[in-house]
Amino acid sequence: MKKRLLYFLLLWFVSFRLTGQTSTSLERSTPESEGISSEALLSFINAAEENIDAIHSLMVVKNGKVVTEGWWRPYNASTPHELWSLSKSFTSSAIGFAVQEGLLSPHDLVISFFSEKIPNKPTWQLKQLRIIDLLTMTSGHMKEPTLFNLETDWEQAFLNTEIPFMPGTHFLYNTPATFMLSAIIQKITGEKLVDYLTPRLFEPLGIEKPKWELNPMGVNTGGWGLHLKTEDIAKFGQFYLQLGNWNGEQLLSETWIKTATSKQVSNGSNPANDWTQGYGYQFWQSRHNSYRADGAMGQFCLVIPDKNMVVAITSGTSNMSGIMQLVWDILLPASKEDTLPADFVAFQELKQKTASLSLKPVAGMESSELQEKWFNKKYLMAKNEQGVSALTFKVDKNGSLLIIDMEDATEKIPYGYAAYTMTGLKNHLPFSRVRRSGFLPKSSLRYQKNRKIATSGAWQTSNELELKAYLYETPVNMNYNFSFSNKGLVVTCIAENYLGRSNVPQILKSVEHD
Repeated sequence: MKKRLLYFLLLWFVSFRLTGQTSTSLERSTPESEGISSEALLSFINAAEENIDAIHSLMVVKNGKVVTEGWWRPYNASTPHELWSLSKSFTSSAIGFAVQEGLLSPHDLVISFFSEKIPNKPTWQLKQLRIIDLLTMTSGHMKEPTLFNLETDWEQAFLNTEIPFMPGTHFLYNTPATFMLSAIIQKITGEKLVDYLTPRLFEPLGIEKPKWELNPMGVNTGGWGLHLKTEDIAKFGQFYLQLGNWNGEQLLSETWIKTATSKQVSNGSNPANDWTQGYGYQFWQSRHNSYRADGAMGQFCLVIPDKNMVVAITSGTSNMSGIMQLVWDILLPASKEDTLPADFVAFQELKQKTASLSLKPVAGMESSELQEKWFNKKYLMAKNEQGVSALTFKVDKNGSLLIIDMEDATEKIPYGYAAYTMTGLKNHLPFSRVRRSGFLPKSSLRYQKNRKIATSGAWQTSNELELKAYLYETPVNMNYNFSFSNKGLVVTCIAENYLGRSNVPQILKSVEHD
């Protein structure tokens, strides 16, 4: 009896815990009260840590209530996270609102919104292109139009790109197509996509201060670039699970929700692959009668109607399929319709686990017997595209420090041993592709000054120092390997998770100079 009483006291505490919860927050509950075991949730988290390189946050919602949540330090509940292509599903929602308001139809021709930008001799394929073809990724392109490294008019560039296939017949994942949806919203409303959605979606759901990147012409990027907190992602999934109803008000048509989240086009035939189950209106179909919004490197808003469950995840991993498989293997069978008996011990273990989550720091030695020999010297870098001119390593009373001299700034980066140290950047993440990426316009939020990074370091040998830096609020991390010798320094840089692919290491040679 005492254990049961204590359990329910804990339940009360959970409902009012200090997590920044407000009147607009999702309700909290214990797992067993909602038909899922604390043991299963703990198993999921442990398996994720063992098999996935970098999960940043997790929130599981069952029956409309949060049953577990956690952030891997240095990430936390109050920090927005870059969503990559998970943003697309929000853009789709904006089209749904515009249809509901009679501003457009899914069957409207795309060129009807951009008469001044149509090529002199538009092809018959371009003339046939409809909004619905943009929504379903069936624009007819053979490859994605090149837009994101352009400082010019993206809309015109899209309309001038060859369309070899009949629109509506050929699936190709196409982020520029989603950008065009954002451009259409701005064209017909006179508002940016984020501003249009604010009173219709963000404010009713209690999603505060959404940030969405702009292209050089001042249009929200649409297909990526939205930054939200983990609970905001969970709210969005719950909104769709409730078929557009929120707090008793039907915000978005139930018919639109059902259509947008159902299979509209085939995109493969592998029954074991969550990326070949079909595609809706900027929503992926998943196994087990579910659907999701997702983004590169493991940003997920997974909706499982049969279990009345939403799973929100942010991460920085190349193993996105591994995350999905853990949901199917662990969470799905553990979710029941009825409440479960209270399990005080497992619940306590789960709470302790989620309170202590942290990304793994770089493993190795805290110092090197040759550290004094290599440190307190300036290493002049050979000319490189990153604009790095020199490196200096130091140790002072505050810890270890890497000083990077660049064309446009000097970055002083402390790094922790057995933990991550947070610091601000004056410019960009050193040596990364973020600065000169063809994927990112200069308007990207990642180009903003005073961005934070979290850095950890350790010696692998007496001559080799490894650092890892997370670009905070994003999925991006960088690994740096510094090899010291009497001849100078060799720097090897790799972003193993950047856009879900392995990059060729950059080897930057240097010349030692006192």
